Amino acid sequence: MLRMASLLVALFLGAAAANALPSSLEGAKLRGEATFRFLGIPIYDARLYTKNGAAMRWTDTFGVELTYRKNLSQYDLVEGTMRELNRTGAPLAVRAKLETCFKDVKKGDRFLAVSQGPNQVGFWLNDSPRCTLKHPQINARFMGIFLGENSRSASFTRKLKGN
Repeated sequence: MLRMASLLVALFLGAAAANALPSSLEGAKLRGEATFRFLGIPIYDARLYTKNGAAMRWTDTFGVELTYRKNLSQYDLVEGTMRELNRTGAPLAVRAKLETCFKDVKKGDRFLAVSQGPNQVGFWLNDSPRCTLKHPQINARFMGIFLGENSRSASFTRKLKGN
């Protein structure tokens, strides 16, 4: 019986650690969530974390977590990101850095992007630090893919923002 209780505690603690947010998001709570679909096929589930679950403000630290519903290559992630950055504003010279930040993802993998001021976004893959992307206004440009007024899907963005 004691062994079973110990096993349950270990499983619970392991599950809690698996969903831990980086210390830069301390005090963050889930604000909203949405599923992104392409031609009706679910690609990823997105979650927005803000301080105490408050409405998202661009000047505050917040995080967007994507849990992939299908396998995607690093090439697809980089190309998709560059396509969206170019669609929503002037081209940015960030491709080489994205190629070091992103890697192939499998169904169930989680990428977390955390705003770190207007010119920096940190990335974690499955709770492990991956890289930091630094570029003028990269926070608004990258996070705008999911949360901006010019996102690909207004309903997705509304749900993600918890509106």
